[in-house]
Amino acid sequence: MGFSDTRFDVNLSILFTELPLLERPAAAAAAGFTAVELWWPWVDAPAPGQAELDALRDALHSAGTRLVGLNFYAGQLPGPDRGALSIPGAESDRFRANIDVAADFAQSLGCTALNALYGNRVDGVDPAEQDELALENLVLAARAAHRVGAVLLIEALNAPESPRCPIVSAPKAIEVVDKVNDATGLGNAKFLMDLYHLSMNGEDLHEVIDRHTGRTGHVQIADNPGRGFPGSGELDFADLLGRLRKAGYDGWVGLEYKPGDGPSSAAFEWLPVADRAAKH
Repeated sequence: MGFSDTRFDVNLSILFTELPLLERPAAAAAAGFTAVELWWPWVDAPAPGQAELDALRDALHSAGTRLVGLNFYAGQLPGPDRGALSIPGAESDRFRANIDVAADFAQSLGCTALNALYGNRVDGVDPAEQDELALENLVLAARAAHRVGAVLLIEALNAPESPRCPIVSAPKAIEVVDKVNDATGLGNAKFLMDLYHLSMNGEDLHEVIDRHTGRTGHVQIADNPGRGFPGSGELDFADLLGRLRKAGYDGWVGLEYKPGDGPSSAAFEWLPVADRAAKH
């Protein structure tokens, strides 16, 4: 089974990182891709200067690449903190300062998917207090996403790599999606189905796809073990992506994997060049 019916994008925060940020869109385009996604690129600046935002926007435009997914501020990524919105104090404040900045930047590029990473449990803080804060911040994020015509994505991470994250299963992520939609009445919170994280959690990927595709706003992939390119591990992506299509998913599939020892440009041999550029 081929991949001609799947819309792929490249995550420029994990691939092409051997290059400066502003050179990555052109590198992705040179590899044959027309769509990209990003974690929040300025890990120490939830509200960077306009010149930095303009420079990245210009780089994306110049390369002819479309931004299809963007994270809200989430602290240091990759790293053990992996999220900010449920952490009281400075991190939550940074997340709130980023909400409208990220939403407006996404809107300026036609990006319609904004991912909000939950955040770890914190010593000395009642988990219920963190969950209350998280819901408040997710409601703010959902409203900002709605303002710019975007969906708000809720992602499940994996327990082995993020043991202090409370969202480490598909059902838990769906539970949070429902809480946000109930609180806002907007219905724009969706599940981010990351098949690598779910596989690391030991979930039945066929069951996840069959049960939750209708609630899914974005998909990300990496092979397991190793978080490498498809074919480097044990997951059957022809089967999984075919099952997603059969279940009705026609959205973007983000390539969010590590390139391995070589340059990122060499990490796409599994995907024919003809299947890299978005056709619809």
